[in-house]
This record gives sequence, C-alpha cells and structure tokens, in this order.
Amino acid sequence: MKMNKPKMASEKGVPSTSKVHILLAQLERMTGDSMVTDPEASRQITSKLLHLIQTQEKTGREVMSKGTSGMEVILSSLESTRDSQTTLNILCILSELLTLGKGRRVGAFVSKGGTGVLLRILISASREGQPSEELMLQLHSLLAKVGLKDRKLGVKARLSGAVNVTVNLIKKNLQNIKLLLPCLQVLRVYSVNMVNAISLGKSGAIELMFKILAPYSKKNTSLIKVTVDALAALLKSKTNARRAVEAGYVSTLLSVYMDWHRHDTWHRHTVIRKGLLCCLRNITNIRLGRRAFTNADGMRILYNSSSECLTVRTLDPLVNTSSLIMRKCFPKNRLPLPTIKSAFHHQLTHVLPSGPVAQLYSQPPGVDDVVDDSDDNEDMDADTENDTENEEDEKDEKDPRSLNEDIEKDINKLHPQKSPGRPFEELKVYERFFVELTEDFQGHNIDCSTTASTTSSSSSARPSRPVIVPTAQALSPNHVTTQNSQVLCPPHKGRDPPSPPSTATAPLPPPALQLDTFRFNKELSKKEEMQQELLHALECVSVKAEAFLNADKHKGSSISTRKPSQSPLLLEGIAIRCMAGGGGSDCGSEGTEDEGAVLEVPDTAQLLPLHDLDLYVEMVKGTHSVPQYTEVAYPDYFGHVAPTFREPLLERVYGVQRSKIFQDIERLIHPNDILDKLLYDLDVPSCPVIESDGESLKFNSQFESGNLRKAIQVRKYEYDLVLNSDINSNHHHQWFYFEVSGMRVGTMYRFNIINCEKSNSQFNYGMQVLMYSVQEAISGRPRWVRTGTDICYYKNHFARSSIATGGQKGKSYYTMSFSTSFSHKDDVCYFTYHYPYTYSSLKMHLFKLEAMRTPEIYLRQDVLCETLGGNSCPLLTITAMPESNSSDHICQFRNRPLIFLSARVHPGETNASWVMKGTLEFLMGASSQAASLREAYIFKIVPMLNPDGVVNGNDRCSLSGEDLNRQWQNPDAELHPTIYHTKSLLQYLAHMQRAPLVFCDYHGHSRKKNVFMYGCSVKETIWQTNISAASTELQEDLGYRALPKILSQIAPAFSMGSCSFVVERSKESTARVVVWREIGVQRSYTMESTVCGCDQGKYKGFQIGTRELEEMGAQFCVALLRLKRMTGVHNHQHLLDLESDLIGTQPKVVSCSTTYVMDEDEPSFLEAVDYSAESNDEDGEADSEAGASSRDVSGTPDSCAAVRLSDSESSKEAWKTGRVANQ
Repeated sequence: MKMNKPKMASEKGVPSTSKVHILLAQLERMTGDSMVTDPEASRQITSKLLHLIQTQEKTGREVMSKGTSGMEVILSSLESTRDSQTTLNILCILSELLTLGKGRRVGAFVSKGGTGVLLRILISASREGQPSEELMLQLHSLLAKVGLKDRKLGVKARLSGAVNVTVNLIKKNLQNIKLLLPCLQVLRVYSVNMVNAISLGKSGAIELMFKILAPYSKKNTSLIKVTVDALAALLKSKTNARRAVEAGYVSTLLSVYMDWHRHDTWHRHTVIRKGLLCCLRNITNIRLGRRAFTNADGMRILYNSSSECLTVRTLDPLVNTSSLIMRKCFPKNRLPLPTIKSAFHHQLTHVLPSGPVAQLYSQPPGVDDVVDDSDDNEDMDADTENDTENEEDEKDEKDPRSLNEDIEKDINKLHPQKSPGRPFEELKVYERFFVELTEDFQGHNIDCSTTASTTSSSSSARPSRPVIVPTAQALSPNHVTTQNSQVLCPPHKGRDPPSPPSTATAPLPPPALQLDTFRFNKELSKKEEMQQELLHALECVSVKAEAFLNADKHKGSSISTRKPSQSPLLLEGIAIRCMAGGGGSDCGSEGTEDEGAVLEVPDTAQLLPLHDLDLYVEMVKGTHSVPQYTEVAYPDYFGHVAPTFREPLLERVYGVQRSKIFQDIERLIHPNDILDKLLYDLDVPSCPVIESDGESLKFNSQFESGNLRKAIQVRKYEYDLVLNSDINSNHHHQWFYFEVSGMRVGTMYRFNIINCEKSNSQFNYGMQVLMYSVQEAISGRPRWVRTGTDICYYKNHFARSSIATGGQKGKSYYTMSFSTSFSHKDDVCYFTYHYPYTYSSLKMHLFKLEAMRTPEIYLRQDVLCETLGGNSCPLLTITAMPESNSSDHICQFRNRPLIFLSARVHPGETNASWVMKGTLEFLMGASSQAASLREAYIFKIVPMLNPDGVVNGNDRCSLSGEDLNRQWQNPDAELHPTIYHTKSLLQYLAHMQRAPLVFCDYHGHSRKKNVFMYGCSVKETIWQTNISAASTELQEDLGYRALPKILSQIAPAFSMGSCSFVVERSKESTARVVVWREIGVQRSYTMESTVCGCDQGKYKGFQIGTRELEEMGAQFCVALLRLKRMTGVHNHQHLLDLESDLIGTQPKVVSCSTTYVMDEDEPSFLEAVDYSAESNDEDGEADSEAGASSRDVSGTPDSCAAVRLSDSESSKEAWKTGRVANQ
C-alpha cells in the first residue's frame, strides 16, 4: 500500500527529527516487495521501534498523535510482511501502544481497519501446518483488547472464518493455560453476537467451557473467571440455554457455585461467583431452565447461600443476582380469588359493542379469569432485571424513533375547531342551569338572603334507610348483614337532566340526631366493660357549630365535651354498630340494650367548621351504593383535622426491597410456617368477617369508599390483603380504605397488598400510608397521620391473567408492603391510600357552605343528573350578586366571564376533592380577594363527576366499568350521564358564544411529586415531533401559559417544570383535550396534585397533606384573580407583554422530562432512585427510571426567562434551544 511520507509530530517538545519518525519513514519505504525480499531489515527496524516504545513513553504519543500516519504505516507493514519475526514485532508494538493509550487509541486502531488486518493474519496463520503459538497468543491478545470497541468484530470474525479458528485452537490447547486465556477472552467477545453464540453452541463451545470450568482452586483463577464470563455470554442464547439444560449442566453450575461459595471465605473471588450466578440467570430465562433449576433444589441452595451473604455489604451483587434468579423461578401463583371481577356487580341496561366492558360481559360462564392455562412466559427477555421499570419505557429507550409516537402529528387535529356537536334545539333544555344569564332580579330584594340561593337536596326527599353509626363502646366492629337493604331510588335514565327545584330558599337543616336505644354485643369482656366509662359511645352528641378554634390550641389535649347521658342516640330505623375489642364478630347478632352508656367525643364542630356528625349521618342515608352499605366509617363520621406539623418524606431503608423478597421466598422454602388463615372475604357476602380466635387482626371495608376484598393471615404478624376491582371491571387496583381492629400494643405488623398493577409507585420514594386511630380521635386528635416503615413496592409472584392485561401473558402483580405498630390497646384503626373524601362528605360540605353564604353571594346548587347508581351529581353556580337591580349592574352581572371547574372523575384521586374543597371555601369566603373574584367571574362547578365510583370504593371507573375521562368525545347519556350532561353544558355555552375563559379538571397523580398542569398547545406539540409546519400554522396565543406561570409564583406546591402542554393521541378523549378542541377553550387544563409530596419549593422533602391541598385550591382562585387583571387589558399585545414579563421574573427551574402512558392520565414514573445494591442489574448500570433517553414533553422550560411571548420564529428557536438544553 502506497503511504504518504509521515508528517512530523505536532505535539510540543517532540523534535521533528525524532528517531521514531525516522524508523517509521524507513518502514514505510520498505512496504511492498521489499518487506518480502529483505526480511532482515524489517526485523531490525521493527525491533528498534519496539524498543523505543517500550523504553520511552513519549514515543507512543508520537506514533498516535494527530496528524501523523504512524498507525497506517504499522498496519500496512503488518499486512505486507511474510516474516514471522517481523509480524511478532509489529504485534508487540501494537500491544504496547493500545495498552498505554486505553480507549482512545483502541478507537483509532479500529477506525483505521486494524481489526480486519488482525483477522486476516489469523486466518492466514491458521492455514499453516503448525501455526506459531506465540503468534496466536499475540493475535488473540490484541483481538481481546479491541473487541469491546469494535461492535462489528463478531460479524467480521464469523464472515472471515476466524470464529472456528479460535474454537479449534481452544480444543487443541485445553492444558495450555498461557494460550487458552486470550482465546477464551476473544471467544467471549465473539459470543456477544447472538448468531455467533448459536453457531458456537453447535460447535461444542458450551461443552468446552464445562471442561475448563473447575471447582474451587487458588490456581488459574483468571482462567476460571474468563471461562465463566464466556459461558455466561454463550448462555444468553436461548438455544444454548436449552442445550445446557438438556445436558444436565444446571446441577453442575449449582454444585460449582456452592463449592466456590463455601471455600471463598475471604471473598477474594466474588467475580467468579457472580459469573456463575449470571450463567444460572441466563439459563433461567427459559421455562425449561427454570424447571430444571427448581428440580435441582436451586431455590433452597441460593436462598441459603444468599442468607449467609446478607451481613457483608460487598456481597450485595451476589445477593441481588441470586434474588433475581429465585424470583424468576418462584412458581407463579394465582390470586386467592374465585374471579378477578369485582366482588360486587351492577347490571347495566346496555353495553357498548366494543371495549373491555363488552369483553367482560361476553366472557363465557365458568372461565377461569384469574390465571391463564400457562402463566409462564417462554419468551422472557434476558434483561428484565429492574422490576420497577415500565416495559413500555424499555421499548422506548431501545428505539428512539418511538419516543414521540403518542404525540399528535396531524396539524388539522391540533388546531382547535369549535364543534358544538348537538343541535341547539337539543341543548336548549340546559338553559335552566344558566338562570344567572337571564335573571333580571326585578322584584327581588338584592339584600335578601334567599334571593340568590337555590339548592336541590335530593337526599332529604328520599326515604331513610338503615345506617350503622360508629360508637366507641368497644373497638371491634360488629358485622351486620345487609341482605334486606333495598335500593330506594332508581337511577335516572333519561337523556335530559332533571329540572331544578322551583323553590328559591335553602332547605332546612336536618333535625338533630337523638339517642333512643343502643344495640350492643351480647358478649363483652370485663376489660371492655371497664373501658366503656372512658370511651363511651360516639353518637350521643348533636354538636352545635361554635366559633372555630385553631387546631394548634387543641394539639395534644383532650377535646372531649361530655354530653348529657339523657340524650340517647336515636336514629329512626338505624342499627347502631358497637365495638367489641376482644371478642369475635358475630354476624347478624342482635345484641342487648344498654341505656347507661355515655360517650365522650371531640367537639369536631369547633375543630371542623364544615363538619357536622349528625348532618353527615343524614347525608349517608341518601347515598346509594351497590353493596348497600349500612355502616359509617369512624374517620368520615369524626372528620379530619390536619396536623399543624408537616410530615417529612420517609427515607428509604437500605435493603428493604431485598428483605421483603427474601421473606416471600421463605414461603416456598418453608411452606409449613405459613398459616394461610382467611380472616375477611367479600366473596362470602353473607358474612365477610370470619370468626377468629382472638389472636388475629380483624378487618372490615363495608362502608362508603371502602376497598378491601380479602385478608389472609400468612404469619403470626403478617397479612396478605387483596383489593377489589372496580365494579364491572377486572382490574384497577390502587385505592384502598379499610379498618383494622384487635391489635396488640407495640407489636410490629406487616401488611402486603398483593394485587397492585402499576409498575412503580411513590411508595418507593418517600410516601407513606395514612392511618386514623379512633382512640386518638376520642382524645381530641381526629386526624389522618402518615405511618408505616419498611415500605416497599415490588413485583411479586402472583400471575396476572391475560384477560386483564389486554392479551399479554406472563405479567405479574405488584406488592405494596408496609409495617406498622399500634399505640393503643383495643383500638380501631383505618388505613388508606390517600385522605378519603366520600360522596356523603361532599354533600355535607355543600350543605354547610350554604350556611356560609352572605347576602352578597350568589349561590345556586342544582342537580345536574342522576348517576347509574341513583346518586345525584351536584352543579354549583357561584358569583357575586349584582350591586343593584339597575340595568347597568344586571348587564355587568350577566356578562361576567365563566370559569368551569370539575373534579373527582377518578374516584381514587381523593386529593382532587380536597383541592376542590379549598377552592369552594375560598369562593364562599369573606375576604376581599374572594369578593373580587366573585365579582369578576361566574363559576360553574361540578365538584364530583363520578359519585358512584367514589361511593363504591372504585379506583378509576364508574359503574359502567369505564374510565369516564376517556368518554368525553362521545359520551353515552345512560352509561356516562355526568360526562354527557357536563359536556352538554359546555356545548350550550359554546352555542351562546359564552365559552368559559378557563376550564380546569382537578386530578390526582400517583407517580409524580408536586402540583402541576397539563394544557394544550399547537406549537409545543409540533416542536416535540419531526414534522414540518408553516409559520402560519404555528400562530398561537401563548396566553395558555399565563395561569400555570402565575401559580408557579404564588403556590408553594406548584411546579412549572412539571407542566406539559403537549397534545397526545391517547388523551384525545379526555376533558382537557375535548374542551380545548371542540369547545374552543384555549385555557383548558388538567391540574394534577401529587399523592406523595414535593421535591421543590417551600414544601420540599415533605409529604402533602389536606392543609396543603386545600391551600392549593385557594391559590388557584388567587391565580384566577391575577389572570383577570391581565386579561382585562384591552390591548392584546399588552397582555402578551405582561405574560412575557411574568415569565421573565420566574427563577430558572430544571424541566422534568415526562413520558406517556396509554391507559391513564399520568406519565410514567421517571424519578431516579438509587437502588445501587438492590438493583437487579448485575452490570451496575444506573436505574433507567432516571430516563436518560426519555422524552421531554414539558414544553418550554422555565429557564427560557428572557423569551418574549410572541409567535415569531426567533421565539420558536429560543424556546427550542431552551428545551434541548434541559434535555
């Protein structure tokens, strides 16, 4: 090969006439025939060059420096020479150069074709009768060094035939350790290519590895290490794994591993032990391998060996890999359920022809929907180590082109197009809900408190039904059967909403509850009788509202107003539930009367100005549930006073996940230790609470919003809990709310919720469960508190049926595990996912809000419609009364912009209701800001879009079994009445040219922190894709960013960096997108509130509470007031300038990347968690939850502080730059 004259080195301090360049020049002149004709000269030159490189470090830099052709000369000479000594000299030169230069020099060598040259020399040398051992040694040593940098080495070696050369060399030199080592290193590199691995398996490479593999020995440990690594690479092929299993090598690997484990007492060879585990891990990726591993007693072997390693922190990689293998081989169990469908059933009048509900109804009777015929996945991928990863995200990371698949790319769909949908003649019926737009107030006294209040209270018009009110006689609830309960109000089926009531006055408050009789258990222990005088019965009070006292005042003190004993609890037709702490639950027992019991209760009217115990019970009477609940939960009855202290995020305990997993594995290793005692079962409707011997906890969830289907005691202090599916569904397991009693003080109990579905949870990142103690409430502290230690969320061994996973087989459920102890004996405690907010609580609060109304407030409450379950859906109208009934004031009143708010479309997102509570209380408040806000806007509010789901303890769906927030495009009047009529209200407003200024749907978010918004933007959606758009198509008023920007400045929990304004295809049927696209509301938002806590701002490091959530609702109102001041500017450009200034004053915040999940409102979880020693990734790579290659859909980040809100191309480029910078 003709080479240019080598250029002089460009590095400082290297003379241009250096010896190395002279030698390289001489070597270049010999390239070609002279290398063959004068081998002696080439030997001398290469020997001198090798000597210089070995003795002078700077020589190597001269050869490899930029601008020189030293490497090309050396490679050309290597390929031209036929002299074995010259070849060895050049190979030694290359070895020295690549050893010192590390990665950069190896990369340069590969880029100049060095790998191909080595392979050609290897093939040429192999054709000789007896190839030089030294030559083969040097060639394989070099190939091993460059193999990791040349990703195509395996393909090159296969095409050139070098793979077979290496294998044959290994077969002939099994005792030649010196040559065998580099050959095995190269074989390991070859095996990375799957085609090569399969070919090597057919050539007997696996058998060769097991011939070299040896029991523990202090000799040749390097050879054993390389052999194990090569074997692990070969076994990544499922074909090779099957071949190894059929040859009986699983038991061989286990015995070799145990031999190294027993003898490596100083842990000096953990890499070999780890390599052997990797071999087992790869073999167990196939079903045959898992079966062979189990038959070889692998579970017990690895469990025992891992248990011995737990105390040594440096052995965590061994423990984690062993844990992964055992979890894969753990037999898939079925959930202990007869069916994964809900334990409750609500018959639908009709079912849509397609969808999951149609599949549910078309399922043949007798089909086992809990597990599949084969719940083992034969095609399990080899890289499923991270159990908290979302499988969809893994695919996205592998294929960057799929990152933006969910983003809408159709420009026509992105531009909002007002589409009222229904003829105005059909929508006229909704005029009755907008009386304020036509009311002339003539003949009305504006100062009269009754002129502005129209309230529909359907509950008071309905006949009462039996309700069990909580008492504190004893602290274990009696179960009362509900077989004779009847539905008292059939669901509303009509298309049109019911007419509002004609009365213009508020309904009278319900009569005070009176005490008549008590019904007690027949059997009460002496200890319980002694406690009766202290605890008494909680219903003996009809609390009158008094001046609100600050909760700080009562913290730690007993707020217990003793009520007269002569006021017995009288609830006509109501069975009073009593508590028996020590005795069992006697289903259907009548009990005995005891009129002498007197109860002390916290004066919740003082603590909770909107809470009334008696009023709550009245509201419960008008609430209809599918199970026909007759019990009232203590927390809902007492109410909740937010603690004055903030609760920090729980620090994750090192090794907690591993510890939980090992305890689960013990169930298989030591099955006789498992009690498997059934304690609570909703599938036995006549008596769900099972009799116990007093040694077990008691469970109950038969109350509004309760969700617990089954409780099983597995060890003395450990319980498996199963959640109920949403009604008319076979999945959606996240929300839980249940009661526990019969506990021992100071004992640590472990609870495992074993049928969670989401692939990750904030329980892994500092979130705790909530607990409510009745004893604490009686002592004057009625509140939910964060509790639980050793909290962990991980994949378990319970198989998910393909019926519930959309046809995917091999999926598993997840376990949410926590441990806690109890402070009071014979207490009754409640556990929940998030602060409960029942439908009855909403009705009570709306009733109490009426009492807050002053003559200046216009408040009207209508019944929008009735749900499938017969519950009314309230619609509120709040604004300020006109100053007078003059035409000018009436005109100003009618022309106020509308704000449309909704919440709680997903029952499990209770935080949305707490935010809505804060909004409503602010709007009804007496502050000047509230007055200004009422004077500025007319508020239309649907505070609970899914009453049925809330009442029945659903997590996501209504009684139709569907996610109502996916029905906005084409809601069905009978199946989705609340969505149908709410959308009709908006369509009516669009027809009347009175579309809302702002639409916001309040939600909760289970996998992100902080409070944030999703909005809709054409520009920001386009910028996330690769499609081109004309500048005219990107014209957009950027006012949609104003409201979240304001919130980011005034609301401590709000994070602008978490906001997104991208429109996704999977969300096209949500309220946010439909209202933006069809109704034409530019400021159409979903506001998401975390269930966990905050990682920025004032509340950073703390879990969120009801105080912060209600504050968020109030701050939303303040932001609307500021928005009014901005939108009130007549000059539109001035508005943009104001918004630009607003953005300019915002401090820089790093934007959080988000991705999309097709089946829910929330992006997948992307927060980085350091699993370090717990990670199942044996290569030690960072947890991919950090989302290194994740999508950025957060729109324009806050760092774009200097960007002016305009539609110019310069602005677009600046925003793009900001987005890329944050990636």
